[in-house]
Amino acid sequence: MTKATRDTVLAFMFSAFVMVLVLEAGGGAPKPAVGDIPSPGEFVGWAVPFAKLVTDISAVMVIGFLLTAVFLLPSSEDEVQGLSVQAVRRASWWAAMWSATTIALFFLNVSDIFAKPLTDLSSPFVTGYADTSAGRAVLLQALGAGVVAIAARWTLGTKALARILGLALATLAPITLTGHAASSGSHDLATTSLLLHVVGVTLWVGGLVSLGWVAIRGSKRLTPAIERFSALAIWAFVIVGVSGVVNASVRLGSFGELFGSTYGRLVLLKVTALIALGAFGYAQRRRIVAQSASFFRLALTELFLMAATIGLAVALSRTPTPVGDDVLKTPLEELLGGPLPAAPTIGRLLWGWTGNGVGLAIVGLGSALYLTGVWTLRKRGDAWPLGRTISWLAGMVIIAWATFGGLGAYSHVLFSAHMASHMMLSMVAPIFLVLGAPMTLALRTLPGPRQPGEVSPRAMLQSFLHSRFMRFLTHPLVGPLLFVGSLYGLYFSGAFESLMGNHWGHTVMELHFLGVGLLYYYVLIGIDPSPRPLPSIARFGMLIVTIPFHAFFAIAVMSSNSVFAGDYWRALDRPYRTDLLADQYLGGGMAWAMGEIPLILVMGALLWQWFRSDAREAKRFDRSEDRTDDAALEAYNARLRDLAEHGKRRDP
Repeated sequence: MTKATRDTVLAFMFSAFVMVLVLEAGGGAPKPAVGDIPSPGEFVGWAVPFAKLVTDISAVMVIGFLLTAVFLLPSSEDEVQGLSVQAVRRASWWAAMWSATTIALFFLNVSDIFAKPLTDLSSPFVTGYADTSAGRAVLLQALGAGVVAIAARWTLGTKALARILGLALATLAPITLTGHAASSGSHDLATTSLLLHVVGVTLWVGGLVSLGWVAIRGSKRLTPAIERFSALAIWAFVIVGVSGVVNASVRLGSFGELFGSTYGRLVLLKVTALIALGAFGYAQRRRIVAQSASFFRLALTELFLMAATIGLAVALSRTPTPVGDDVLKTPLEELLGGPLPAAPTIGRLLWGWTGNGVGLAIVGLGSALYLTGVWTLRKRGDAWPLGRTISWLAGMVIIAWATFGGLGAYSHVLFSAHMASHMMLSMVAPIFLVLGAPMTLALRTLPGPRQPGEVSPRAMLQSFLHSRFMRFLTHPLVGPLLFVGSLYGLYFSGAFESLMGNHWGHTVMELHFLGVGLLYYYVLIGIDPSPRPLPSIARFGMLIVTIPFHAFFAIAVMSSNSVFAGDYWRALDRPYRTDLLADQYLGGGMAWAMGEIPLILVMGALLWQWFRSDAREAKRFDRSEDRTDDAALEAYNARLRDLAEHGKRRDP
């Protein structure tokens, strides 16, 4: 048995020991069957958390090895080399383990949910669970892990492996978004924070584990890999800490439950472990960078502490929370994910609040990443225009108001508020965001190649911005078609009602509105690098052609005699603004009126860019004339003299 294998087994055993201990202490351990009450048996009761532990550890290993091969270990070719190849092969093996144990977890969940031993399961139980969102999530995870296992065996290209790493991270989402947090109050906030928590932990722990394996192999590329991982670990630590606090606040219900319940005390234990990990990891990496100390010797304790934290997390997912699973007590609260807000007032619309997790994630991460980029430039003495920073933050404020602010709070219960939020996300916020030049900032601050030929994160972004996919998206017809065509396709079909009646449907619409708006204005007024740069006159024509179609849409909404998503609005049975057609008419009017705002902003931006372009061209011409002693001017004057002497234009 190799040292790496021995330490992996020991870490798993320690993680399992902590999990069992916490399950027993927290009341999540399986209980013996009592009387005639149906029970799947103690074997299934213990097999479920153990299978979950194996799937979590497998996911950590897959993502850790891929992360190390693609981003951490330096390479001088377009394909990974040396130890990175072995890391990819190990990622493939662990992905196969991830897929297989997830399939086993599916059948164990069927047995656990229907309280039937594994030997008594029949097809109706299996298909019944497969038809639920939780069952489909488990199967999607098994499928995603299986695809990662196969794909990682067929390529060693750095860019292809980066896409496989993205798929592996996406595979974490299905179970996370439908698991223990999905039944809590503030559904969107609970599930989004949990997803960020899981992704942060997986990158952090996976990177450390795989670098420990690199240290055992004695690679000379370990030191630059550790330096790059340190920056990632800081981000992971912050994301894990913030998302953990948010998720715990949703599940605990009140501050008193933090000390007054078993679940709360276990959360405190996890917080303590997180703080210890952060402090311990920071101290270790400082010593490594300063003294070139043995990474594996210093990281071994941290790895075991992380293993214990994973076991604690699995146990927490099986431990009853103080809020319980019936926090949403009425069909209306189930539909909205919380209680119906009070009648809207100007104050509530301006300063209200709702637990929109996706909006919080976009604004929080978007602001933090952008400001970190600006700070990085300033720290090395480079300038960044203040106006771009102000523009980006203004866009973030608009997104905040339209998602988790007062406007977002009523976008679920009033069509007019929904339409105003839609306009803010698709027509106003993107203008400020693209004028903030985020891609330019990223290209100037992302890590570059550490040695000649390396495919660095900066090179990957640059390659993506000039890829065939981006050339297609930035075609002058694609953006306007998506921007305007999706309006008619969404609201004049059954898609709008289907999305409004689903927890994640509203989030999908918000992401769609923001995405098509960013694409449209990126082509129209964006100052970031583009594979299809358009002249100013073409941009102006693109704007003039698009605006009337948006106005026609607003008029069609105002003129409609049928209520869009009528069954959804009637199910709310709200005590205010009960005239649904009148509220819809107001929403159409808002869409029409707010169409003027981007027209003014965009025309101002286009005229300014046009002016700046002419000014730059004039400066280039002046510099050229200075170098050639006004040769172009002398040639022009000579031509005029020739015309004056002969009275007409002569053939050359």
